[in-house]
Amino acid sequence: MTSGRAGANLTAIASALGVSAATVSNALSGKGRVSNELSEKIRLKAGELGYVPSVAGRALRTGKSGVLGLVLPDIANPLFPQIAQAIEKAADKAGYGVLIADSHGDVAKQTDAINRLIERGVEGMVVVPRRGTRIGNVGCPVAVIDSPSTPGNTVAADHWDGGVQIGRHLAQLCHRKVVIIGNNPDSNVQNDRVGGIRSGLSGVAETETLWIASLEKQNGAGCPLGVAAKVLQGFTAFAAVSDLHALRVLTELQQGGITVPEQVSVTGFDDLIWAPVVTPALTTIRMDMLRIADLAITALVRSIDAENPADRTATGGVVADISKVAMELVIRHSSGPNKKTQTSKKTSTAGELTS
Repeated sequence: MTSGRAGANLTAIASALGVSAATVSNALSGKGRVSNELSEKIRLKAGELGYVPSVAGRALRTGKSGVLGLVLPDIANPLFPQIAQAIEKAADKAGYGVLIADSHGDVAKQTDAINRLIERGVEGMVVVPRRGTRIGNVGCPVAVIDSPSTPGNTVAADHWDGGVQIGRHLAQLCHRKVVIIGNNPDSNVQNDRVGGIRSGLSGVAETETLWIASLEKQNGAGCPLGVAAKVLQGFTAFAAVSDLHALRVLTELQQGGITVPEQVSVTGFDDLIWAPVVTPALTTIRMDMLRIADLAITALVRSIDAENPADRTATGGVVADISKVAMELVIRHSSGPNKKTQTSKKTSTAGELTS
């Protein structure tokens, strides 16, 4: 049985074939003068013995680690493991591994995470920044995934247009009083989504925006959002800027005996893994994360490989071929027609016929 260390594997291959370890190394790396016949024998023997190239050894030879960094704002949020998986897949396709760090939504920890990845020799990194923060020059190429409205952003979903799609959907269902629910107004992504929803409802519906962070600051974490009271005030739809907030709204409405979508509609954002299986299944906006990851990694690798990185900004940020990726409206059972408006129209029509 051969050792798991790369050096031992090279030695084992060399011993089996009666050649030097240097010859084996040259044959496997494609360097040096090794005949085609011997190179083929060495490759076959390497496969037979289960040889695995040493990343550390390759780094010493080439000066490149073959590793990218990924900084996420909150790995506990179900959205970010999906992002991590998409980035890892795109990086693997480009021949890179990925080291992941979590900033836990804290600016200081975000800086620490970036510095730790730099110390570990990453060639570049992808950063999904903590809300309201900008990534400066960190010493290596950086692809930022936030919102198209964020200065220095590399590529992101078109959050504004996703909001517009939700707004238009609710307008077409005749909702005329809509509560928009976000978490924190410091988030560029959430602001874009809120702005898009308002735009999609503009001239059609009255809107009110509820920020959860402000409410919880007054009443404590996990406090009621007061959505049942909003229904009594005549609001017929709740448009949340994330599926997590939409789930909170759904739960609170159901606890208050208010049925969805019969009495009110609820929509979310991100199409998290459980969105199709909650009751009722959630109408939401889906992000093409695989496309975003491919664009971000392609731009990052291009900048890493460039001798004169003209596609890199002054802060080290990289520029993708496409800066924003369209989002998709996924209509399920949590949104339906505003029956109050429909009843009002029928009553009005009946009155006209009898007058």
